[in-house]
Amino acid sequence: MTLVGRVWKFGDDVNTDLIIPGRYLDNYDPAHLAAHAMEGVNKEFAENVSKGDIIVAGKNFGCGSSREQAVTAIKHAGISAVVAESFARIFYRNAINLGLPALISEDAVDAFKEGDQVRIEGDSITSSDGKKSASIEPIPEHVLKILDQGGLVPYIKSRLQRERA
Repeated sequence: MTLVGRVWKFGDDVNTDLIIPGRYLDNYDPAHLAAHAMEGVNKEFAENVSKGDIIVAGKNFGCGSSREQAVTAIKHAGISAVVAESFARIFYRNAINLGLPALISEDAVDAFKEGDQVRIEGDSITSSDGKKSASIEPIPEHVLKILDQGGLVPYIKSRLQRERA
């Protein structure tokens, strides 16, 4: 997996209500959710995020309610991965299930600033000029298989098709 994008930086304890405020959950259309992504913490995010951008955050990213719409909002806004010191367990699982890489790095939040251009490859995230880098914990093989298929549902469908063949 190789990802290239601009860093959007957030701190600790970014909860799901900050990622997609509850007042927007009257419509589960991914485009509607993306238009309000991260609105609770950065009102300009949805207008300025670009396809491939990467969120770098502190501890406990995605805490709060179990709404999978938080993952849908940032993924459909264009985010290609979230790199954080740690994730709330349900957000991590929702991210994998929906095909959004949730990568753990203890160093990234201190190594990069908002707007840095970075490349994620293998077990590291590196600035485009090569001057800054941080390690990423290895992704378990079974999680990689799910991410490679685009999420849990496509992964299961693929396995069922192979079994029927």
